[in-house]
Amino acid sequence: MAACAASGDAIAGHAGAPAVLDLHLGELRQIFDSLDPAPFRERDLDPKASEYIVDWARESPADRPLAIVVHLSGQPVAAGDALMLGDAVCEFYRGRAAATRQDLSRLFRTGRISLVIGLAFLAMAIVVGEALAALISKESYAGLLQESLIIGGWVALWRPLEIFLYDWWPVRAQARLYDRLAAMKVSLRGAPAERQA
Repeated sequence: MAACAASGDAIAGHAGAPAVLDLHLGELRQIFDSLDPAPFRERDLDPKASEYIVDWARESPADRPLAIVVHLSGQPVAAGDALMLGDAVCEFYRGRAAATRQDLSRLFRTGRISLVIGLAFLAMAIVVGEALAALISKESYAGLLQESLIIGGWVALWRPLEIFLYDWWPVRAQARLYDRLAAMKVSLRGAPAERQA
C-alpha cells in the first residue's frame, strides 16, 4: 500500500499539469465491481468504469501525469475514503500491469518455441526437398516440388516473425499505460453540505 501512496504523490513532481478525469458517481461503491467479495481496498474496479478510465488515459498526452477526481453526489466523504480509493485504484492497475507483463513473457516464450519449430521445419523441408529433387530429378515437376517444400518451410516462420516484429509492442504499451494509471493521483469529493442533510 505504501508504494501506491508514494507513486500517487510522485505525480506532483512531474513537469506539466496533470490530465484530469472528473468521474461523477452517486456512491463510492459504484466504482467497484459488485461481484467481487473482497474488501473495498482490495476489490477490483467495475469493468465498465475501468474501461472508461483506460480509454481516457490512452487518449491523454503521454508526457503528462494523470489524475482522477471522483465526485460523489449521493454521499459525504468519510475519513479515510480518499486514501482507500487511491490505494484500491493503484493496486488494481498495478495488478493489471503485472498481469500484462506476464502475458508479454508468455508471448515471447511462445515466439521462441515457434521459432525453434519453424527453423526445424524449414531445415527439414530443405533436406527433404533436395532429397526428393535428387530422386526424381528427371521428372519435370521435381523443381516445383522442391520449391514448394522450401516455401512451406518459410511459411512456418510466419508466426514467430509476427510475434517478434509486431505482436509484442502493443502489449508492452498496455503495461506502460497501466503503470501510468497505477501512479495517478486520486482525489475524492463528497456531496455538498446542503445535499448531505
